Amino acid sequence: MSGKPPAKPVALRHNEIVALFRQHGFMTMERLAEHFAVTPQTIRRDINALCDADILRRRHGGAEMIQATRNQPYETRRVNNLAQKADIGAAVARLIPNGSSVLIGIGTTPEQVALALSEHDHLTVVTNNLRAALALSTNQNNQVIVPGGTLRFPNPEILGADADKLFRSFRADYGICGVGGVDADGTLLDFDRMESSSRLALRESCRTQVLVTDHSKFGRTVPVRGGHLSDAAIVVTDLPLAPHLAAMLDGKTEVVVTSRQEQAA
Repeated sequence: MSGKPPAKPVALRHNEIVALFRQHGFMTMERLAEHFAVTPQTIRRDINALCDADILRRRHGGAEMIQATRNQPYETRRVNNLAQKADIGAAVARLIPNGSSVLIGIGTTPEQVALALSEHDHLTVVTNNLRAALALSTNQNNQVIVPGGTLRFPNPEILGADADKLFRSFRADYGICGVGGVDADGTLLDFDRMESSSRLALRESCRTQVLVTDHSKFGRTVPVRGGHLSDAAIVVTDLPLAPHLAAMLDGKTEVVVTSRQEQAA
């Protein structure tokens, strides 16, 4: 038997890679491969995935941390990790019965929830996400309510005081929201204060808050803080949480993982 320790699950290794980059800024492929006792090919796959998620940027011989202040265009984000987001959407739809009232926030993962809910009947949906509204409008048994205001071009969403006020005029059964990033201590992060304000209004206006996020958001650093992972009643994600985040939740927040296969390289 080899004395080499087993490879860590991909999601856990990605979180640890991000933590190293946050500490050092730049790291070489060789140093990372040595640190994790994996092949350079494995590290290149890890770095490619984190670069595709706009967490890292490639540099000669290695990579560096991106300090993000601006999100990617919606259409680009819409296809990133699309299969994982669709799985998350389907899992959330299974939690919500017909006849429910639902608030749906901005973002591409909440859009996938709306697509999965389109076969539900007699929903009352309030959303500032126009893609979600259009997805649900295909079923005329559902009532879909959107706020007035200015479209935040080029994103298909309406943010601001009027949208927040609309959310707060309801007491919905469920609130579905995404997030720009999740810091290492579980702090939820957004790209600007309007996004954070919108999520707060949604959280305050529902009985059960469901946070939807794929693994690429964990460790992603964006500038505006707005709540904590433990604020959600349910977190739906595509890979198991890092152990330290799971320990923070301490059983108070239900975690639904759409793929429990921890893929080792």
